[in-house]
Amino acid sequence: MKNYNFFQLCTCLWNSPLLALGKKNIKNSFYILFCARLFVTLHLIIYKGVKTKQKSIINMDIETKILEAVKAAVKALYGVDAADGMLQIQKTKKEFEGSLTLVVFPLLKISRKKPVDTAQEIGEWLKANCSAVAGFNAVAGFLNLVIAPSAWIGLLNSINADDSFGMKKAGEDAPLVMIEYSSPNTNKPLHLGHVRNNLLGWSLAKIMEANGNRVVKTNIVNDRGIHICKSMLAWLKYGNGETPESSGKKGDHLIGDYYVAFDKHYREEVAQLKAQYTAEGMDEDAAEKKAKEEAPLIKEAHDMLVKWENNDPEVRALWEKMNNWVYAGFDETYKALGVGFDKIYYESQTYLKGKAKVEEGLAKGLFERHDDNSVWADLTNEGLDQKLLLRSDGTSVYMTQDIGTAEMRFKDFPIDKMIYVVGNEQNYHFQVLSILLDRLGFEWGKGLVHFSYGMVELPNGKMKSREGTVVDADDLMQLMVSDARKTSDELGKFADMTEEERGEIARVVGMGALKYFILKVDARKNMLFNPEESIDFNGNTGPFIQYTYARIRSIMRKAEGIALPDTLADNMPVNEKESDLIQKINAFGAAVAQAGKDYSPSGIANYCYELTKEFNQFYHDYSILNADTEEEKIVRLTIAKNVAKTIKNGMALLGIEVPERM
Repeated sequence: MKNYNFFQLCTCLWNSPLLALGKKNIKNSFYILFCARLFVTLHLIIYKGVKTKQKSIINMDIETKILEAVKAAVKALYGVDAADGMLQIQKTKKEFEGSLTLVVFPLLKISRKKPVDTAQEIGEWLKANCSAVAGFNAVAGFLNLVIAPSAWIGLLNSINADDSFGMKKAGEDAPLVMIEYSSPNTNKPLHLGHVRNNLLGWSLAKIMEANGNRVVKTNIVNDRGIHICKSMLAWLKYGNGETPESSGKKGDHLIGDYYVAFDKHYREEVAQLKAQYTAEGMDEDAAEKKAKEEAPLIKEAHDMLVKWENNDPEVRALWEKMNNWVYAGFDETYKALGVGFDKIYYESQTYLKGKAKVEEGLAKGLFERHDDNSVWADLTNEGLDQKLLLRSDGTSVYMTQDIGTAEMRFKDFPIDKMIYVVGNEQNYHFQVLSILLDRLGFEWGKGLVHFSYGMVELPNGKMKSREGTVVDADDLMQLMVSDARKTSDELGKFADMTEEERGEIARVVGMGALKYFILKVDARKNMLFNPEESIDFNGNTGPFIQYTYARIRSIMRKAEGIALPDTLADNMPVNEKESDLIQKINAFGAAVAQAGKDYSPSGIANYCYELTKEFNQFYHDYSILNADTEEEKIVRLTIAKNVAKTIKNGMALLGIEVPERM
């Protein structure tokens, strides 16, 4: 919705022909009443439409104090107790003097006066009776309040006293939130899509913790199935005993190579068989379908899967050896990415649990068995269709495995909320899973959260493994660090640093650029990833925010000889730009709370960027170390110190480090 000039709108209405008769003739009070109600209605429509942009970011102690004073003012002036819903406070628009604005229109039915007169009277009362209010201006039905410097100093002191300002600590009885993310397959290394998943999951875990929840981070590894057997079979046929040590490759990369090798040889077999079948008179579609089914490699892979299901010792030993190679490779990637888990589950351990749980549900009449021995859940009464849970041969499907994993997790942890970080192509899957878990008696079943995120696309289109456009996670991270090193060298930011320092800062900046570029985008949207745009020391990028932090830390090092008091005196000076910065720092708590409510790391990223912009504008306009007075210097240093603290804490919620030097 457009940001209307509401004052102009009200003025036009007040001076309109519609109200002329009412203003001239008291008998036409209907019109006045109509106007007042129209004002209120328009306010609600317009300002609710921009509610997200107008949320108060003032410290709740200040806001609460003023709201209580407004109640007292209404009682003193009009003899009526104002209901809480009638008192609306928001941030003052930039074109008016003040920090907080009281919306007066809902109070007109109490005052029975014009909007501007009501605002004027309440303003005068507040200035005389509320120490937090230093001045005011009345614009139509809006009372813009100038906050007293002592109130800002008090707020700054509150912020300064708390190293974790804006974040809540979880108590022993806090809700337990489990977050599942990553979910890799052990037949290939992690790619760019996994990077987005892991970064979102880790950040979401940190945000939920900052909102006072206990959090358990989990990973479910897909370590069984036909795709795993394809890699195993290819290694047996073409590997010649190759190992990560002998090849010099990470285990996940090595196994991924054999998954590709299987596909290459399988395609060759399919092409040969298709040519044979078409030569025998079959049409192309039928020939291709038969060729895919009859290709010797796929038959051998299916045979291997059967042997695995039957616990064949040789197949199981090979499976365990190759999976361990992959796990070691994954661990390296996770460490470089800066993510981890409290508990890892494996589908090879959960699928049998799922089958048992489905059989239990079948015995209770929750599911039904069809004539071919398959087991289904009838969801038609939920507006969905029927869902397969067990195939006719008794083997499980992904849904069954997820039920088994839920069973194991519920026994391991007293979960209050379960959040699955999985791409939006699985929306229907989790809709069904929620219903099934609820049927099976899981307390959090109906309330499970599918944190559905969009796909990552490249400048040349979507990632496709068979077309060679998948971006490997390890290669990407190496590229980002390398680009950060190159860009920093070109800009001369590594002067007077050791080689070790340069390498570490390049890592921090490169990874920060990668993480911020991904997390600043609304998770629910598809995103276009272009590494070249992420390494930039200006604009909405990770390096821009990191550089601002490093700049502040440099200022603080230069000021080490200046003793900053733990508590500033109430009479310390505060100008408008400084109070704006204090407000912005204080808004961190609201940003954290909203990010937790919306499951939105991008909200934190946006906040960090806005805070950084605000500080840089202040730094451009005012000197800190060369302030005119010692009092101004101390106030500005205290503000800068807390801006840095808040940037560091905010970026930490995104899994991003900030360097002391750049």
